[in-house]
Amino acid sequence: MLNLFIQIRIVDIIDIVLVAALLYTLYRLLKGTGAISIFVGIVAIFLLWQLVNALQMELLSSILGAFVNVGFIALIVIFQPEIRRFLFTIGIQTKNDNIKSFKLFRRKSKGISMDTESVCRACQSMSNIKQGALIVITRQNTLSDIVLTGVTIDGEISKPLIENIFFKNSPLHDGAMILTDNKIVAARCILPVTNNSEIPGHFGLRHRAAVGVTENNDCIVLVVSEETGSISLVKNGKITTVQPEDLEETLNHELIS
Repeated sequence: MLNLFIQIRIVDIIDIVLVAALLYTLYRLLKGTGAISIFVGIVAIFLLWQLVNALQMELLSSILGAFVNVGFIALIVIFQPEIRRFLFTIGIQTKNDNIKSFKLFRRKSKGISMDTESVCRACQSMSNIKQGALIVITRQNTLSDIVLTGVTIDGEISKPLIENIFFKNSPLHDGAMILTDNKIVAARCILPVTNNSEIPGHFGLRHRAAVGVTENNDCIVLVVSEETGSISLVKNGKITTVQPEDLEETLNHELIS
């Protein structure tokens, strides 16, 4: 045991810490989803494989080794949404770090140009009459795959147009509106719905769709609840309730950050 302890290098300790941090990050991403049980099972099989190798049980080691090797491809298929979310989280963090590093460049940047006044006034008006709405504002990613699921609009942003699209008798009201480069690109778009079980039950399908699209894409979503008329801003999978009078200031802050 003493010889084994002496053979442990600082690099080995760093390796263990990094692996532990990676596993903890994956656990946090998968927590609350159905994939967490699969993840725990895979970790258990991998640890068992390492134990069998250490005990030199060759037959069982070969069987588990074949399962682990083939299972790696299956993991990519099973955990595709989670892997995408993980890479998206890393990308967002890297982008934020770069922005902090280049403060001079950030001062010159004016952020995303958008008629936020018309968007917010439309949301406030729909909130007053409890008219449901789901508005996606793109940033780095134009969400071209989601745009294809809806009806192309390609119109200038205006309060009457937004309200007419989400009017309950309108053929385009059911689904999401996509805003890109100060234009209404499409309406009646289908968004991916989150599997996060930690979202409170009083949030409906619109909120779950807003969380789903922001978990894997760099965008901001405004949701007007049809039940309560409340306005929510969703970013990075997090829902924040915003008072109507504070909506424009909050949205402008998010777009330039």
